[in-house]
Amino acid sequence: MPRPVRNRKILDPPKMAGFKPFGMPLCELEVVKLQFDEYESINLVNYQNLPQDIAAEKMGVSRPTFTRIYNRALKKIAKAFVECMAIEIEGGNIEFEKQWFKCNKCFKLIEGIENHIKCKGCDSFGNKELVNLNSIK
Repeated sequence: MPRPVRNRKILDPPKMAGFKPFGMPLCELEVVKLQFDEYESINLVNYQNLPQDIAAEKMGVSRPTFTRIYNRALKKIAKAFVECMAIEIEGGNIEFEKQWFKCNKCFKLIEGIENHIKCKGCDSFGNKELVNLNSIK
């Protein structure tokens, strides 16, 4: 039996839920699911220009595991790009470094438990409008 998958550390959640090809209606597109840890690997290596060993350390995984996550992300992004598919970012075995909430109305990210009552982006109130990203797996 394989060893259970450990949670990967994510510093900040993505600001968007995904991407779609320009000029194509989403209802006509197939979707590729990119997990949060795959997104984070692309963010750390390609956007923040970190070497893979340091990126692996930040995510709390071994270097070979990080490479597998990163390569899986690249394949999914390439497939979506070449085959004209939408990308949805969701799920995975993750844990955020901080408490994060997302407004269901304006999709703004809100950091911290003390800020989760009211969204400053659209003035919506209460737990019905804000989703705790830390509880999503």
